[in-house]
Amino acid sequence: MKFYFKLKSFVPLIIIFAFIIVFSVIASWWRQVFSYQSIMIDFMAGFFLVFGAFKLIKLSAFAEAYAMYDEIAKRVKAYGYIYPFVEIALGLAFLLRFEIVAVAWITLALMIINSFGAYSGIRDKKVLMCACLGTVFKLPMSYVSLGEDLLMAAMAVMIILGL
Repeated sequence: MKFYFKLKSFVPLIIIFAFIIVFSVIASWWRQVFSYQSIMIDFMAGFFLVFGAFKLIKLSAFAEAYAMYDEIAKRVKAYGYIYPFVEIALGLAFLLRFEIVAVAWITLALMIINSFGAYSGIRDKKVLMCACLGTVFKLPMSYVSLGEDLLMAAMAVMIILGL
């Protein structure tokens, strides 16, 4: 029963991930470049565009929640307000295939920083809300949050290495 309630809190995230995967496959098919690299880059574009947009819905609430666990946002309040726009810019760059390797390096750096924040929140057993989708949905900080960051970091590494 406890597992069901935990899983239920992640339903919005599961639906959004499914939507992004479908978007990625369709975008790659539309480009007529149907490869795992193309799908991966489109996934990264969709991820950053959707997640960045959700953060903008309640920007000040996101910035406040994000500062609870992100090391940069804790020290520089403006960073929490800027971060969603950075995600959207990364998403557009991936979507438009603009300077992919440079964008992958930026993505890797951001995702490593985010991973440390997510891991420290989990390690310290703090009851925090994940700000990955802004504050529109009440998602608990968990290994899923850390997994999202590490997945994006791994895909950035794959782009950098040309895999």
